[in-house]
Amino acid sequence: MERLFLFERPYSAIPGIFPILQVKSNQAEPMMQLTRSYDGTGHVDFVGAGPGDPELLTLKALNAFERADVVLHDRLISAEVLELAGKSAVLVDVGKAGFGPSWKQEDIDALLVDYAAKGHHVVRLKSGDPTVFGRLDEEIEAVETAGISWQIVPGITAASAAVAGIGQSLTRRGRNSSVRFLTGHDMKGFADHDWTALARPGSVAAIYMGKKSARFIQGRLIMHGADRDTPVTLVENASRPDQRVLATTLDQLPTDLNAAEMDGPTLTFYGLAPRQAAKALTEFKKEHA
Repeated sequence: MERLFLFERPYSAIPGIFPILQVKSNQAEPMMQLTRSYDGTGHVDFVGAGPGDPELLTLKALNAFERADVVLHDRLISAEVLELAGKSAVLVDVGKAGFGPSWKQEDIDALLVDYAAKGHHVVRLKSGDPTVFGRLDEEIEAVETAGISWQIVPGITAASAAVAGIGQSLTRRGRNSSVRFLTGHDMKGFADHDWTALARPGSVAAIYMGKKSARFIQGRLIMHGADRDTPVTLVENASRPDQRVLATTLDQLPTDLNAAEMDGPTLTFYGLAPRQAAKALTEFKKEHA
């Protein structure tokens, strides 16, 4: 069966972003072509797609892909990962965009329940690891309330892939015995954190969705006594062929980030600089691409 790509907005369309139904297929009634799960009972797998490199998917994630009737995926899932879904699976883009038009969470919840209640095996594919800034609990509660079985298939989170890309580790004896995973923004806007603790020498943080909040983060840290020369590293498209690394300092963060024009998903490390060997490897790959 030809693979179907659905960009569907069955509950409340977003004008100009998602049409009610757009099908990349020659089949007139694609929704009628879906096969039911093997045992006739609906089920949802919440699967971590990793940072983008398909080789970083787990075997358990691949197995879930092969069984899927429907894959509801995030906007940031790479095309290479989506290609690994079963050939008969319907792919539905339910992406969100920070500070932009996005699917409402309640609509995603309803779509999960709707497909699974009809007996389909649904894979809810989330970038990185579904348990890290993935709004996982809300979707689990929706399927649990509907009496639908589910499981979590963890993935490699962006921080792990990005720190590997700069040849560093998230923790190191004598430097930091803890690391913070932070979000740059939340439902109310730029996210607030314990800036006093973060400003202490030796602190390390992995900041997700931090590009638009870079100046806010810089200001809060400096206000609470952080050294302006603290290293900051941004990794765009971690693990992917077009990965880029920007090494800067807290003082220069907004200026250098603006000049770099990073458009892809970016992970920000506060307190970490790239290892020189990692820089050399990146340049080698660029020269031999």
